[in-house]
Amino acid sequence: MLGGDLVAVWEVALSDGVYRIEFSHGTTTGKRVVCVNGREVVRKDWMFKLVGKETFTVGSANTRATINIEALSGFAYEYTLDVGGKSLQKFIDNKAHTTKTWLLKVDGEDCRVVLEKDTMDVWCNGQKMETMGEFVDDGTETHFMVREHECCIKATSGGKKKNGIVHWLLMDGEKVAALTQ
Repeated sequence: MLGGDLVAVWEVALSDGVYRIEFSHGTTTGKRVVCVNGREVVRKDWMFKLVGKETFTVGSANTRATINIEALSGFAYEYTLDVGGKSLQKFIDNKAHTTKTWLLKVDGEDCRVVLEKDTMDVWCNGQKMETMGEFVDDGTETHFMVREHECCIKATSGGKKKNGIVHWLLMDGEKVAALTQ
Protein backbone atom coordinates (compact mmCIF):
# COMPACT_ATOMS: atom_id res chain seq x y z
CA MET A 1 0.00 0.00 0.00
CA LEU A 2 1.40 3.40 -0.96
CA GLY A 3 -0.23 5.46 1.77
CA GLY A 4 -0.22 9.26 1.73
CA ASP A 5 3.17 9.75 0.08
CA LEU A 6 2.06 9.05 -3.52
CA VAL A 7 3.92 11.57 -5.68
CA ALA A 8 3.79 10.22 -9.24
CA VAL A 9 1.73 7.92 -11.45
CA TRP A 10 2.58 6.85 -15.01
CA GLU A 11 0.93 4.53 -17.51
CA VAL A 12 3.26 2.58 -19.79
CA ALA A 13 1.93 0.64 -22.79
CA LEU A 14 4.01 -2.42 -23.65
CA SER A 15 3.19 -5.13 -26.15
CA ASP A 16 1.88 -7.40 -23.41
CA GLY A 17 -0.32 -4.79 -21.72
CA VAL A 18 -0.68 -1.35 -20.18
CA TYR A 19 1.07 -0.99 -16.84
CA ARG A 20 0.27 1.56 -14.12
CA ILE A 21 3.39 2.60 -12.21
CA GLU A 22 2.89 4.40 -8.89
CA PHE A 23 5.70 5.96 -6.88
CA SER A 24 5.53 6.92 -3.22
CA HIS A 25 8.29 9.07 -1.72
CA GLY A 26 8.48 10.02 1.95
CA THR A 27 10.46 13.24 1.81
CA THR A 28 11.17 13.21 5.55
CA THR A 29 12.07 9.52 5.94
CA GLY A 30 13.38 8.87 2.44
CA LYS A 31 10.91 5.99 2.09
CA ARG A 32 10.48 4.83 -1.53
CA VAL A 33 7.79 2.46 -2.75
CA VAL A 34 7.17 1.46 -6.38
CA CYS A 35 3.99 -0.40 -7.34
CA VAL A 36 3.23 -1.84 -10.79
CA ASN A 37 -0.47 -2.54 -11.38
CA GLY A 38 -1.02 -2.37 -7.62
CA ARG A 39 1.75 -4.88 -6.80
CA GLU A 40 4.68 -3.62 -4.75
CA VAL A 41 7.98 -4.21 -6.58
CA VAL A 42 10.35 -1.94 -4.60
CA ARG A 43 10.23 -0.86 -0.94
CA LYS A 44 12.94 1.02 0.91
CA ASP A 45 11.73 2.34 4.25
CA TRP A 46 14.60 4.43 5.56
CA MET A 47 17.01 6.22 3.27
CA PHE A 48 19.19 9.15 4.22
CA LYS A 49 19.66 10.21 0.61
CA LEU A 50 16.40 11.75 -0.65
CA VAL A 51 17.46 11.94 -4.32
CA GLY A 52 18.64 9.19 -6.63
CA LYS A 53 17.15 6.39 -8.73
CA GLU A 54 14.96 3.34 -8.30
CA THR A 55 15.25 0.67 -11.00
CA PHE A 56 12.83 -2.22 -11.54
CA THR A 57 11.35 -4.25 -14.40
CA VAL A 58 7.93 -4.10 -16.06
CA GLY A 59 6.05 -6.64 -18.18
CA SER A 60 6.71 -10.17 -19.33
CA ALA A 61 9.82 -9.08 -21.24
CA ASN A 62 11.23 -7.57 -18.01
CA THR A 63 11.62 -4.13 -19.57
CA ARG A 64 13.92 -2.04 -17.40
CA ALA A 65 12.37 1.09 -15.87
CA THR A 66 14.02 3.74 -13.70
CA ILE A 67 12.43 6.46 -11.59
CA ASN A 68 14.74 9.47 -11.25
CA ILE A 69 14.37 11.61 -8.14
CA GLU A 70 15.89 15.07 -8.35
CA ALA A 71 15.77 18.00 -5.93
CA LEU A 72 14.44 21.23 -7.39
CA SER A 73 14.57 23.78 -4.56
CA GLY A 74 14.02 23.48 -0.84
CA PHE A 75 11.92 20.40 -0.31
CA ALA A 76 10.51 20.22 -3.84
CA TYR A 77 11.35 17.21 -5.97
CA GLU A 78 10.96 16.22 -9.62
CA TYR A 79 10.18 12.63 -10.58
CA THR A 80 10.80 11.30 -14.09
CA LEU A 81 10.46 7.82 -15.54
CA ASP A 82 12.84 6.18 -18.02
CA VAL A 83 11.71 3.01 -19.81
CA GLY A 84 14.05 0.81 -21.80
CA GLY A 85 16.87 3.34 -21.29
CA LYS A 86 14.85 6.24 -22.77
CA SER A 87 12.75 9.01 -21.30
CA LEU A 88 9.09 8.00 -21.14
CA GLN A 89 8.21 10.36 -24.01
CA LYS A 90 10.99 9.00 -26.26
CA PHE A 91 9.93 5.46 -25.37
CA ILE A 92 6.30 6.25 -26.32
CA ASP A 93 7.40 7.90 -29.57
CA ASN A 94 9.57 4.88 -30.44
CA LYS A 95 6.75 2.43 -29.62
CA ALA A 96 4.43 4.37 -31.94
CA HIS A 97 6.84 3.62 -34.80
CA THR A 98 7.61 -0.01 -33.92
CA THR A 99 4.13 -1.25 -32.93
CA LYS A 100 0.55 -1.01 -34.13
CA THR A 101 -2.31 -1.37 -31.63
CA TRP A 102 -5.98 -2.15 -32.08
CA LEU A 103 -8.68 -2.08 -29.38
CA LEU A 104 -11.75 -4.14 -30.16
CA LYS A 105 -14.66 -6.01 -28.61
CA VAL A 106 -14.60 -9.79 -29.01
CA ASP A 107 -17.69 -11.60 -27.76
CA GLY A 108 -18.52 -8.55 -25.61
CA GLU A 109 -15.07 -8.29 -23.97
CA ASP A 110 -12.36 -5.70 -24.60
CA CYS A 111 -9.32 -6.97 -26.48
CA ARG A 112 -6.03 -5.19 -27.12
CA VAL A 113 -4.12 -6.54 -30.12
CA VAL A 114 -0.54 -5.35 -30.65
CA LEU A 115 1.70 -6.02 -33.65
CA GLU A 116 5.44 -5.66 -33.11
CA LYS A 117 6.47 -4.51 -36.58
CA ASP A 118 10.14 -5.46 -36.24
CA THR A 119 9.50 -9.10 -35.25
CA MET A 120 5.91 -9.50 -36.56
CA ASP A 121 4.97 -10.89 -33.12
CA VAL A 122 1.28 -10.46 -32.27
CA TRP A 123 -0.01 -10.02 -28.71
CA CYS A 124 -3.61 -10.15 -27.50
CA ASN A 125 -4.40 -9.07 -23.93
CA GLY A 126 -0.89 -9.86 -22.76
CA GLN A 127 -0.60 -13.25 -24.49
CA LYS A 128 1.79 -13.80 -27.37
CA MET A 129 -0.30 -15.34 -30.14
CA GLU A 130 0.57 -18.29 -32.32
CA THR A 131 0.65 -16.92 -35.85
CA MET A 132 1.09 -18.09 -39.41
CA GLY A 133 2.56 -15.64 -41.92
CA GLU A 134 2.31 -15.78 -45.67
CA PHE A 135 3.31 -13.71 -48.66
CA VAL A 136 0.46 -12.56 -50.90
CA ASP A 137 0.36 -10.54 -54.12
CA ASP A 138 0.08 -7.15 -52.38
CA GLY A 139 2.22 -7.80 -49.26
CA THR A 140 1.97 -10.17 -46.30
CA GLU A 141 -0.75 -11.62 -44.12
CA THR A 142 -0.31 -12.78 -40.54
CA HIS A 143 -3.10 -15.12 -39.42
CA PHE A 144 -4.10 -15.94 -35.84
CA MET A 145 -7.18 -16.74 -33.76
CA VAL A 146 -8.80 -14.72 -30.99
CA ARG A 147 -11.16 -17.09 -29.23
CA GLU A 148 -13.16 -18.60 -32.12
CA HIS A 149 -12.59 -15.65 -34.47
CA GLU A 150 -10.24 -15.68 -37.45
CA CYS A 151 -7.96 -12.66 -37.47
CA CYS A 152 -5.50 -11.43 -40.06
CA ILE A 153 -3.05 -8.54 -40.04
CA LYS A 154 -2.40 -7.41 -43.61
CA ALA A 155 0.76 -5.46 -44.46
CA THR A 156 0.94 -3.65 -47.79
CA SER A 157 2.94 -0.83 -49.29
CA GLY A 158 1.47 2.59 -48.57
CA GLY A 159 2.09 3.55 -52.20
CA LYS A 160 4.51 6.36 -51.35
CA LYS A 161 7.92 6.10 -49.70
CA LYS A 162 6.98 8.37 -46.79
CA ASN A 163 3.87 6.27 -46.05
CA GLY A 164 5.94 3.11 -45.61
CA ILE A 165 4.14 -0.14 -44.90
CA VAL A 166 0.49 0.06 -43.91
CA HIS A 167 -0.93 -2.50 -41.45
CA TRP A 168 -4.57 -3.25 -40.79
CA LEU A 169 -6.44 -5.86 -38.80
CA LEU A 170 -9.31 -7.98 -40.08
CA MET A 171 -11.48 -10.03 -37.72
CA ASP A 172 -13.81 -12.48 -39.44
CA GLY A 173 -13.12 -10.54 -42.66
CA GLU A 174 -14.15 -7.13 -41.20
CA LYS A 175 -11.63 -4.28 -40.92
CA VAL A 176 -10.92 -3.08 -37.34
CA ALA A 177 -9.95 0.56 -36.71
CA ALA A 178 -6.48 1.06 -35.23
CA LEU A 179 -5.82 2.93 -32.00
CA THR A 180 -4.38 6.38 -32.72
CA GLN A 181 -1.15 6.82 -30.79
